[in-house]
This record gives sequence, structure tokens and C-alpha cells, in this order.
Amino acid sequence: MLINSQTKISALLKYHPDALEAIVALSPDFKKLRNPVLRKLMAGRTSIAMASKIGGCTPFDFFEKLQPYGFEMEISKKVEEEILTDQKLTPPFLQNAKAENIVSLDVRSILASGNDPLKLIQQTVKGLQQDQVLKIINTFEPTPLIQLLKKQGFQWHVDVVEKDLVETYFYKKTATPNIQAESPANEINNWDQLLKRYEEKLQAIDVRNLEMPLPMTTILEALEKLPVENALYVHHKRVPVFLLAELKDRQFDYRIKEVSDGDVFLLIFKS
Repeated sequence: MLINSQTKISALLKYHPDALEAIVALSPDFKKLRNPVLRKLMAGRTSIAMASKIGGCTPFDFFEKLQPYGFEMEISKKVEEEILTDQKLTPPFLQNAKAENIVSLDVRSILASGNDPLKLIQQTVKGLQQDQVLKIINTFEPTPLIQLLKKQGFQWHVDVVEKDLVETYFYKKTATPNIQAESPANEINNWDQLLKRYEEKLQAIDVRNLEMPLPMTTILEALEKLPVENALYVHHKRVPVFLLAELKDRQFDYRIKEVSDGDVFLLIFKS
């Protein structure tokens, strides 16, 4: 298989599953790829070039490790190096964006304090004007946000500047309404009834002490293994808005019970 710096990690793993351990050997940061949920969420959107920045290595380290598995460089090293620094790797909407039209939002301190930046992101998205680009500064690729805004018609570009510094750009040709995840109108109305129904078939997990985005990925991983007749009982510290949109796509239903600030329970089951 011919590969270059823009080849997605998912394509490598699809061509040769054993490439996973070769990639993991390049950097401790790649160990998360062993998690099937994280791998599913990230591998399809992460190129060799992006992964190299995350892992502190180079695309040519990838090529060297992958050669024994039947991978070949598509072009010469000299041309590959030129491509890596070529502005064409940047999407047109970002190439043409004026500095004054880039709206920066650094959410690192919010996440570090254990809070959810979603409301602030919602407000910022709602206030975007024509031709403005939203720049989210974070410590990881905000996969749930990408999925949510993608459904709103946004284009995006992820730039892994260095380890623990990721800049994600979002752009839409026209202004967009506030982003909201749909939720059942009767979230709590039949909570006790549903809890009774699944009382012998409950799997419980507590994600309150996990750092983002681990609460979401942990829940999705548990749901992948959940028997269809069972329900997942989740103890969370907030209503996970990004997760709710993902649950709908995966044909799961849910109910929410907010006990107090920082104390939320979810019951998730197959529709």
C-alpha cells in the first residue's frame, strides 16, 4: 500500500491490523489507539502528519516502522518534506481567512478547573458573523465538538501545534443558530418505571473523576459491550450534551436525573 503524510491511521489499520502495535511502539501517546472506542473516534480523522505532531516523531518514523507490513512511501523524502510545510495542507477557508475574522476561544483553563466549556462555545458559535472562523484552543482534538458542529454544516481543520496544544478551526459559510442536542421531553417522568424495568439488568459506571474526553469515550466503550436487553447506569457530574447527540446516532434512548449541581445520573438503553 502506498502511503504519505496525509494517509489516515484508519487506512493503515484496515490494510494491516498488525500495524497498530508498530504505531504504538513509536510513542507512548499512541497507546490510546488500543482502546477500540478511541480508535474508532480518532483514527478516521487523524493523518500520519497529525499523529506525528502528537507523538513527537516524524512521518518518516512511521514509514520506517510500517515498511515490514507492506507499506511504501508514495513520494520521495524531499518532496514529502516540502508537502508537510506547504500551505496547501491548510483548507481554503483557513488560507483565505483574515486575522481579524478568526475568533479565538481558549478552553484549557475551563477544562483544567473541571468545568464544561460547552455553554461558552454555544454562545461563541451563536455570535459568529459572516466569514468568521472559530478557533478552539485545547489540549486534545475535540472529537465530540467536531461531530456536533459537522452536523450543523461546519467545515473544520485540526492543527496539532505541539503536545498538549491543539488548535481546531471551524467555519460555516452562513451564520448558524445555537447548537443544542435533542433530548426527550419526558426525561425524568418515567425514571422510576424504567429503573424498575432494568433493575436486574443494570451495568453501572462512574465517570465523575475522569478528565475530558474520557467520560464520553468510557461510556461509549461500555455501550459497545452492553447486551441489548440491558441498560447502562451512569453517574456523571454534568449533563453530557455531546454524548446525547452521539447516542441518538447510535440508536440509544436515555433518561436523565439531575440530583444536584455536580451530581447527575443517566439511564441509557436501546431504543
